[in-house]
Amino acid sequence: VLMTATVASLGFLPMAISTGAGAEVQKPLATVVIGGLITATFLTLFVLPMLYLIFNSKLSKIKLNSKNTLPFLVIGMFLMGQSIQAQTRSINIQEAQQIAIENNPLIKANERSISSSEALKGTANELPKLNVEAQLGQYASPKFDYGLSISQSIPFPTIFKHRKAVLESEVNSKKIQKEVTTNELLKQVRTYFYQIEYLEYNHNQLEQLNKLYVEFIRIASVRFSAGDIKKIEINTAETQQGEINLLLKQNKVYLANAYKNLNVLLNTEESFTITKETNYIPLKLTGILDGSTIEHNPTIKAFYQQIEITERNKEVVKAEGLPEFSVGVNSLSMIGMHEKNGVERYYNGLDRFTSVNLGVAIPLTFGATKAKIKALEYDKQAIQETANFQKQQLKIQLDNSVNQYQQDWEQYEYYVNQAIPNAEKIVKAAQLGYKTGEISYVEYLFALQTATDIQLKYLESIQQVNQTIVNINSIINQ
Repeated sequence: VLMTATVASLGFLPMAISTGAGAEVQKPLATVVIGGLITATFLTLFVLPMLYLIFNSKLSKIKLNSKNTLPFLVIGMFLMGQSIQAQTRSINIQEAQQIAIENNPLIKANERSISSSEALKGTANELPKLNVEAQLGQYASPKFDYGLSISQSIPFPTIFKHRKAVLESEVNSKKIQKEVTTNELLKQVRTYFYQIEYLEYNHNQLEQLNKLYVEFIRIASVRFSAGDIKKIEINTAETQQGEINLLLKQNKVYLANAYKNLNVLLNTEESFTITKETNYIPLKLTGILDGSTIEHNPTIKAFYQQIEITERNKEVVKAEGLPEFSVGVNSLSMIGMHEKNGVERYYNGLDRFTSVNLGVAIPLTFGATKAKIKALEYDKQAIQETANFQKQQLKIQLDNSVNQYQQDWEQYEYYVNQAIPNAEKIVKAAQLGYKTGEISYVEYLFALQTATDIQLKYLESIQQVNQTIVNINSIINQ
């Protein structure tokens, strides 16, 4: 048993670890097969003998307490179920969004950028460099003297407050940028998730339609054998079935690509499938949408935050135009004979002469400060104009999306209430009529083609509603 399972598992191992073309199809298949072999081996070697010993009354020589065995049996079943569940995980839209936010590299990059801006807040109280000078030589007498001078420039105190405000605004700007990235990421995740859902239901529908054409070919073959129809009717039916098969293959490629794109957004190595609802129905638009909802869009918030940063920078420039102060301390030696209070005495190098310097730096080029403030004001106005234009664009997009949603929903209700019930009646009537010979193969093909178009367009209408809802939620940041 172990040898058989091992050989088969090793045979599927290259598919399970493949990364080339077709890996998105091969890996889930190989994973399921290998997992099945492992659980089947466990079942054969442990669970099945335990069940046999528990329930086979003929084994009188072996006294086995079922109460002691039952816990092992339950544990074995649990482990087997966990193994099967771990092979492929099914996720819903909320889980997909959460995984994307946690794993996506762009979100992580935004978080690093926020941390960088947070770290820069410690530079708000930064002072200019401390100036230390040493003076050596004959500056006071023929003797070799030495002195030490320490000075520090101090900007006007209000500049520290304004610098801190700028840095805090930049942190908020990075946070809003993360919202922009998150909003766009969630839009893409929702788009691919609902696209996968649509393609899977579309695949099921195409298979059902393929069965109709298979049945058509079967009936046509029976009637051809009986001499009721010509060979051309079978050929026509096979051609129509071939087109359905082409649609199935195309749908399979689209589905694999959508899964691949979603996997890139989630940035996970774990195999997963999406959780499909029992009934495929579209999303619904809830709440009242007006112009005020545009304010929640992170792109607009980013513009307003840039305006705030510009305003804070203006305050910094104003503070930089204010006087600066300086303070210094000098400690010098004056070796030699010097008179102090009418008494002349000798001073050596250990005797120090100390002085304090106080200064103020007054800017004379006031026009430069005004020019900087004026330039920042122009930048602020430019950002404000861009923000207003962006708001108008988003408002138009929101209005258009809401109108599109209403149209898409009316189309969906038409298919649900009229087209789909009629399509089912058309197929049943056509099948019965063709079996009894009441309608020709041309009429039967036309009926099947009509039903096919209705079924596929019905699914497209649901996907269209979902995509419109995704666009609306992205605009209002929900």
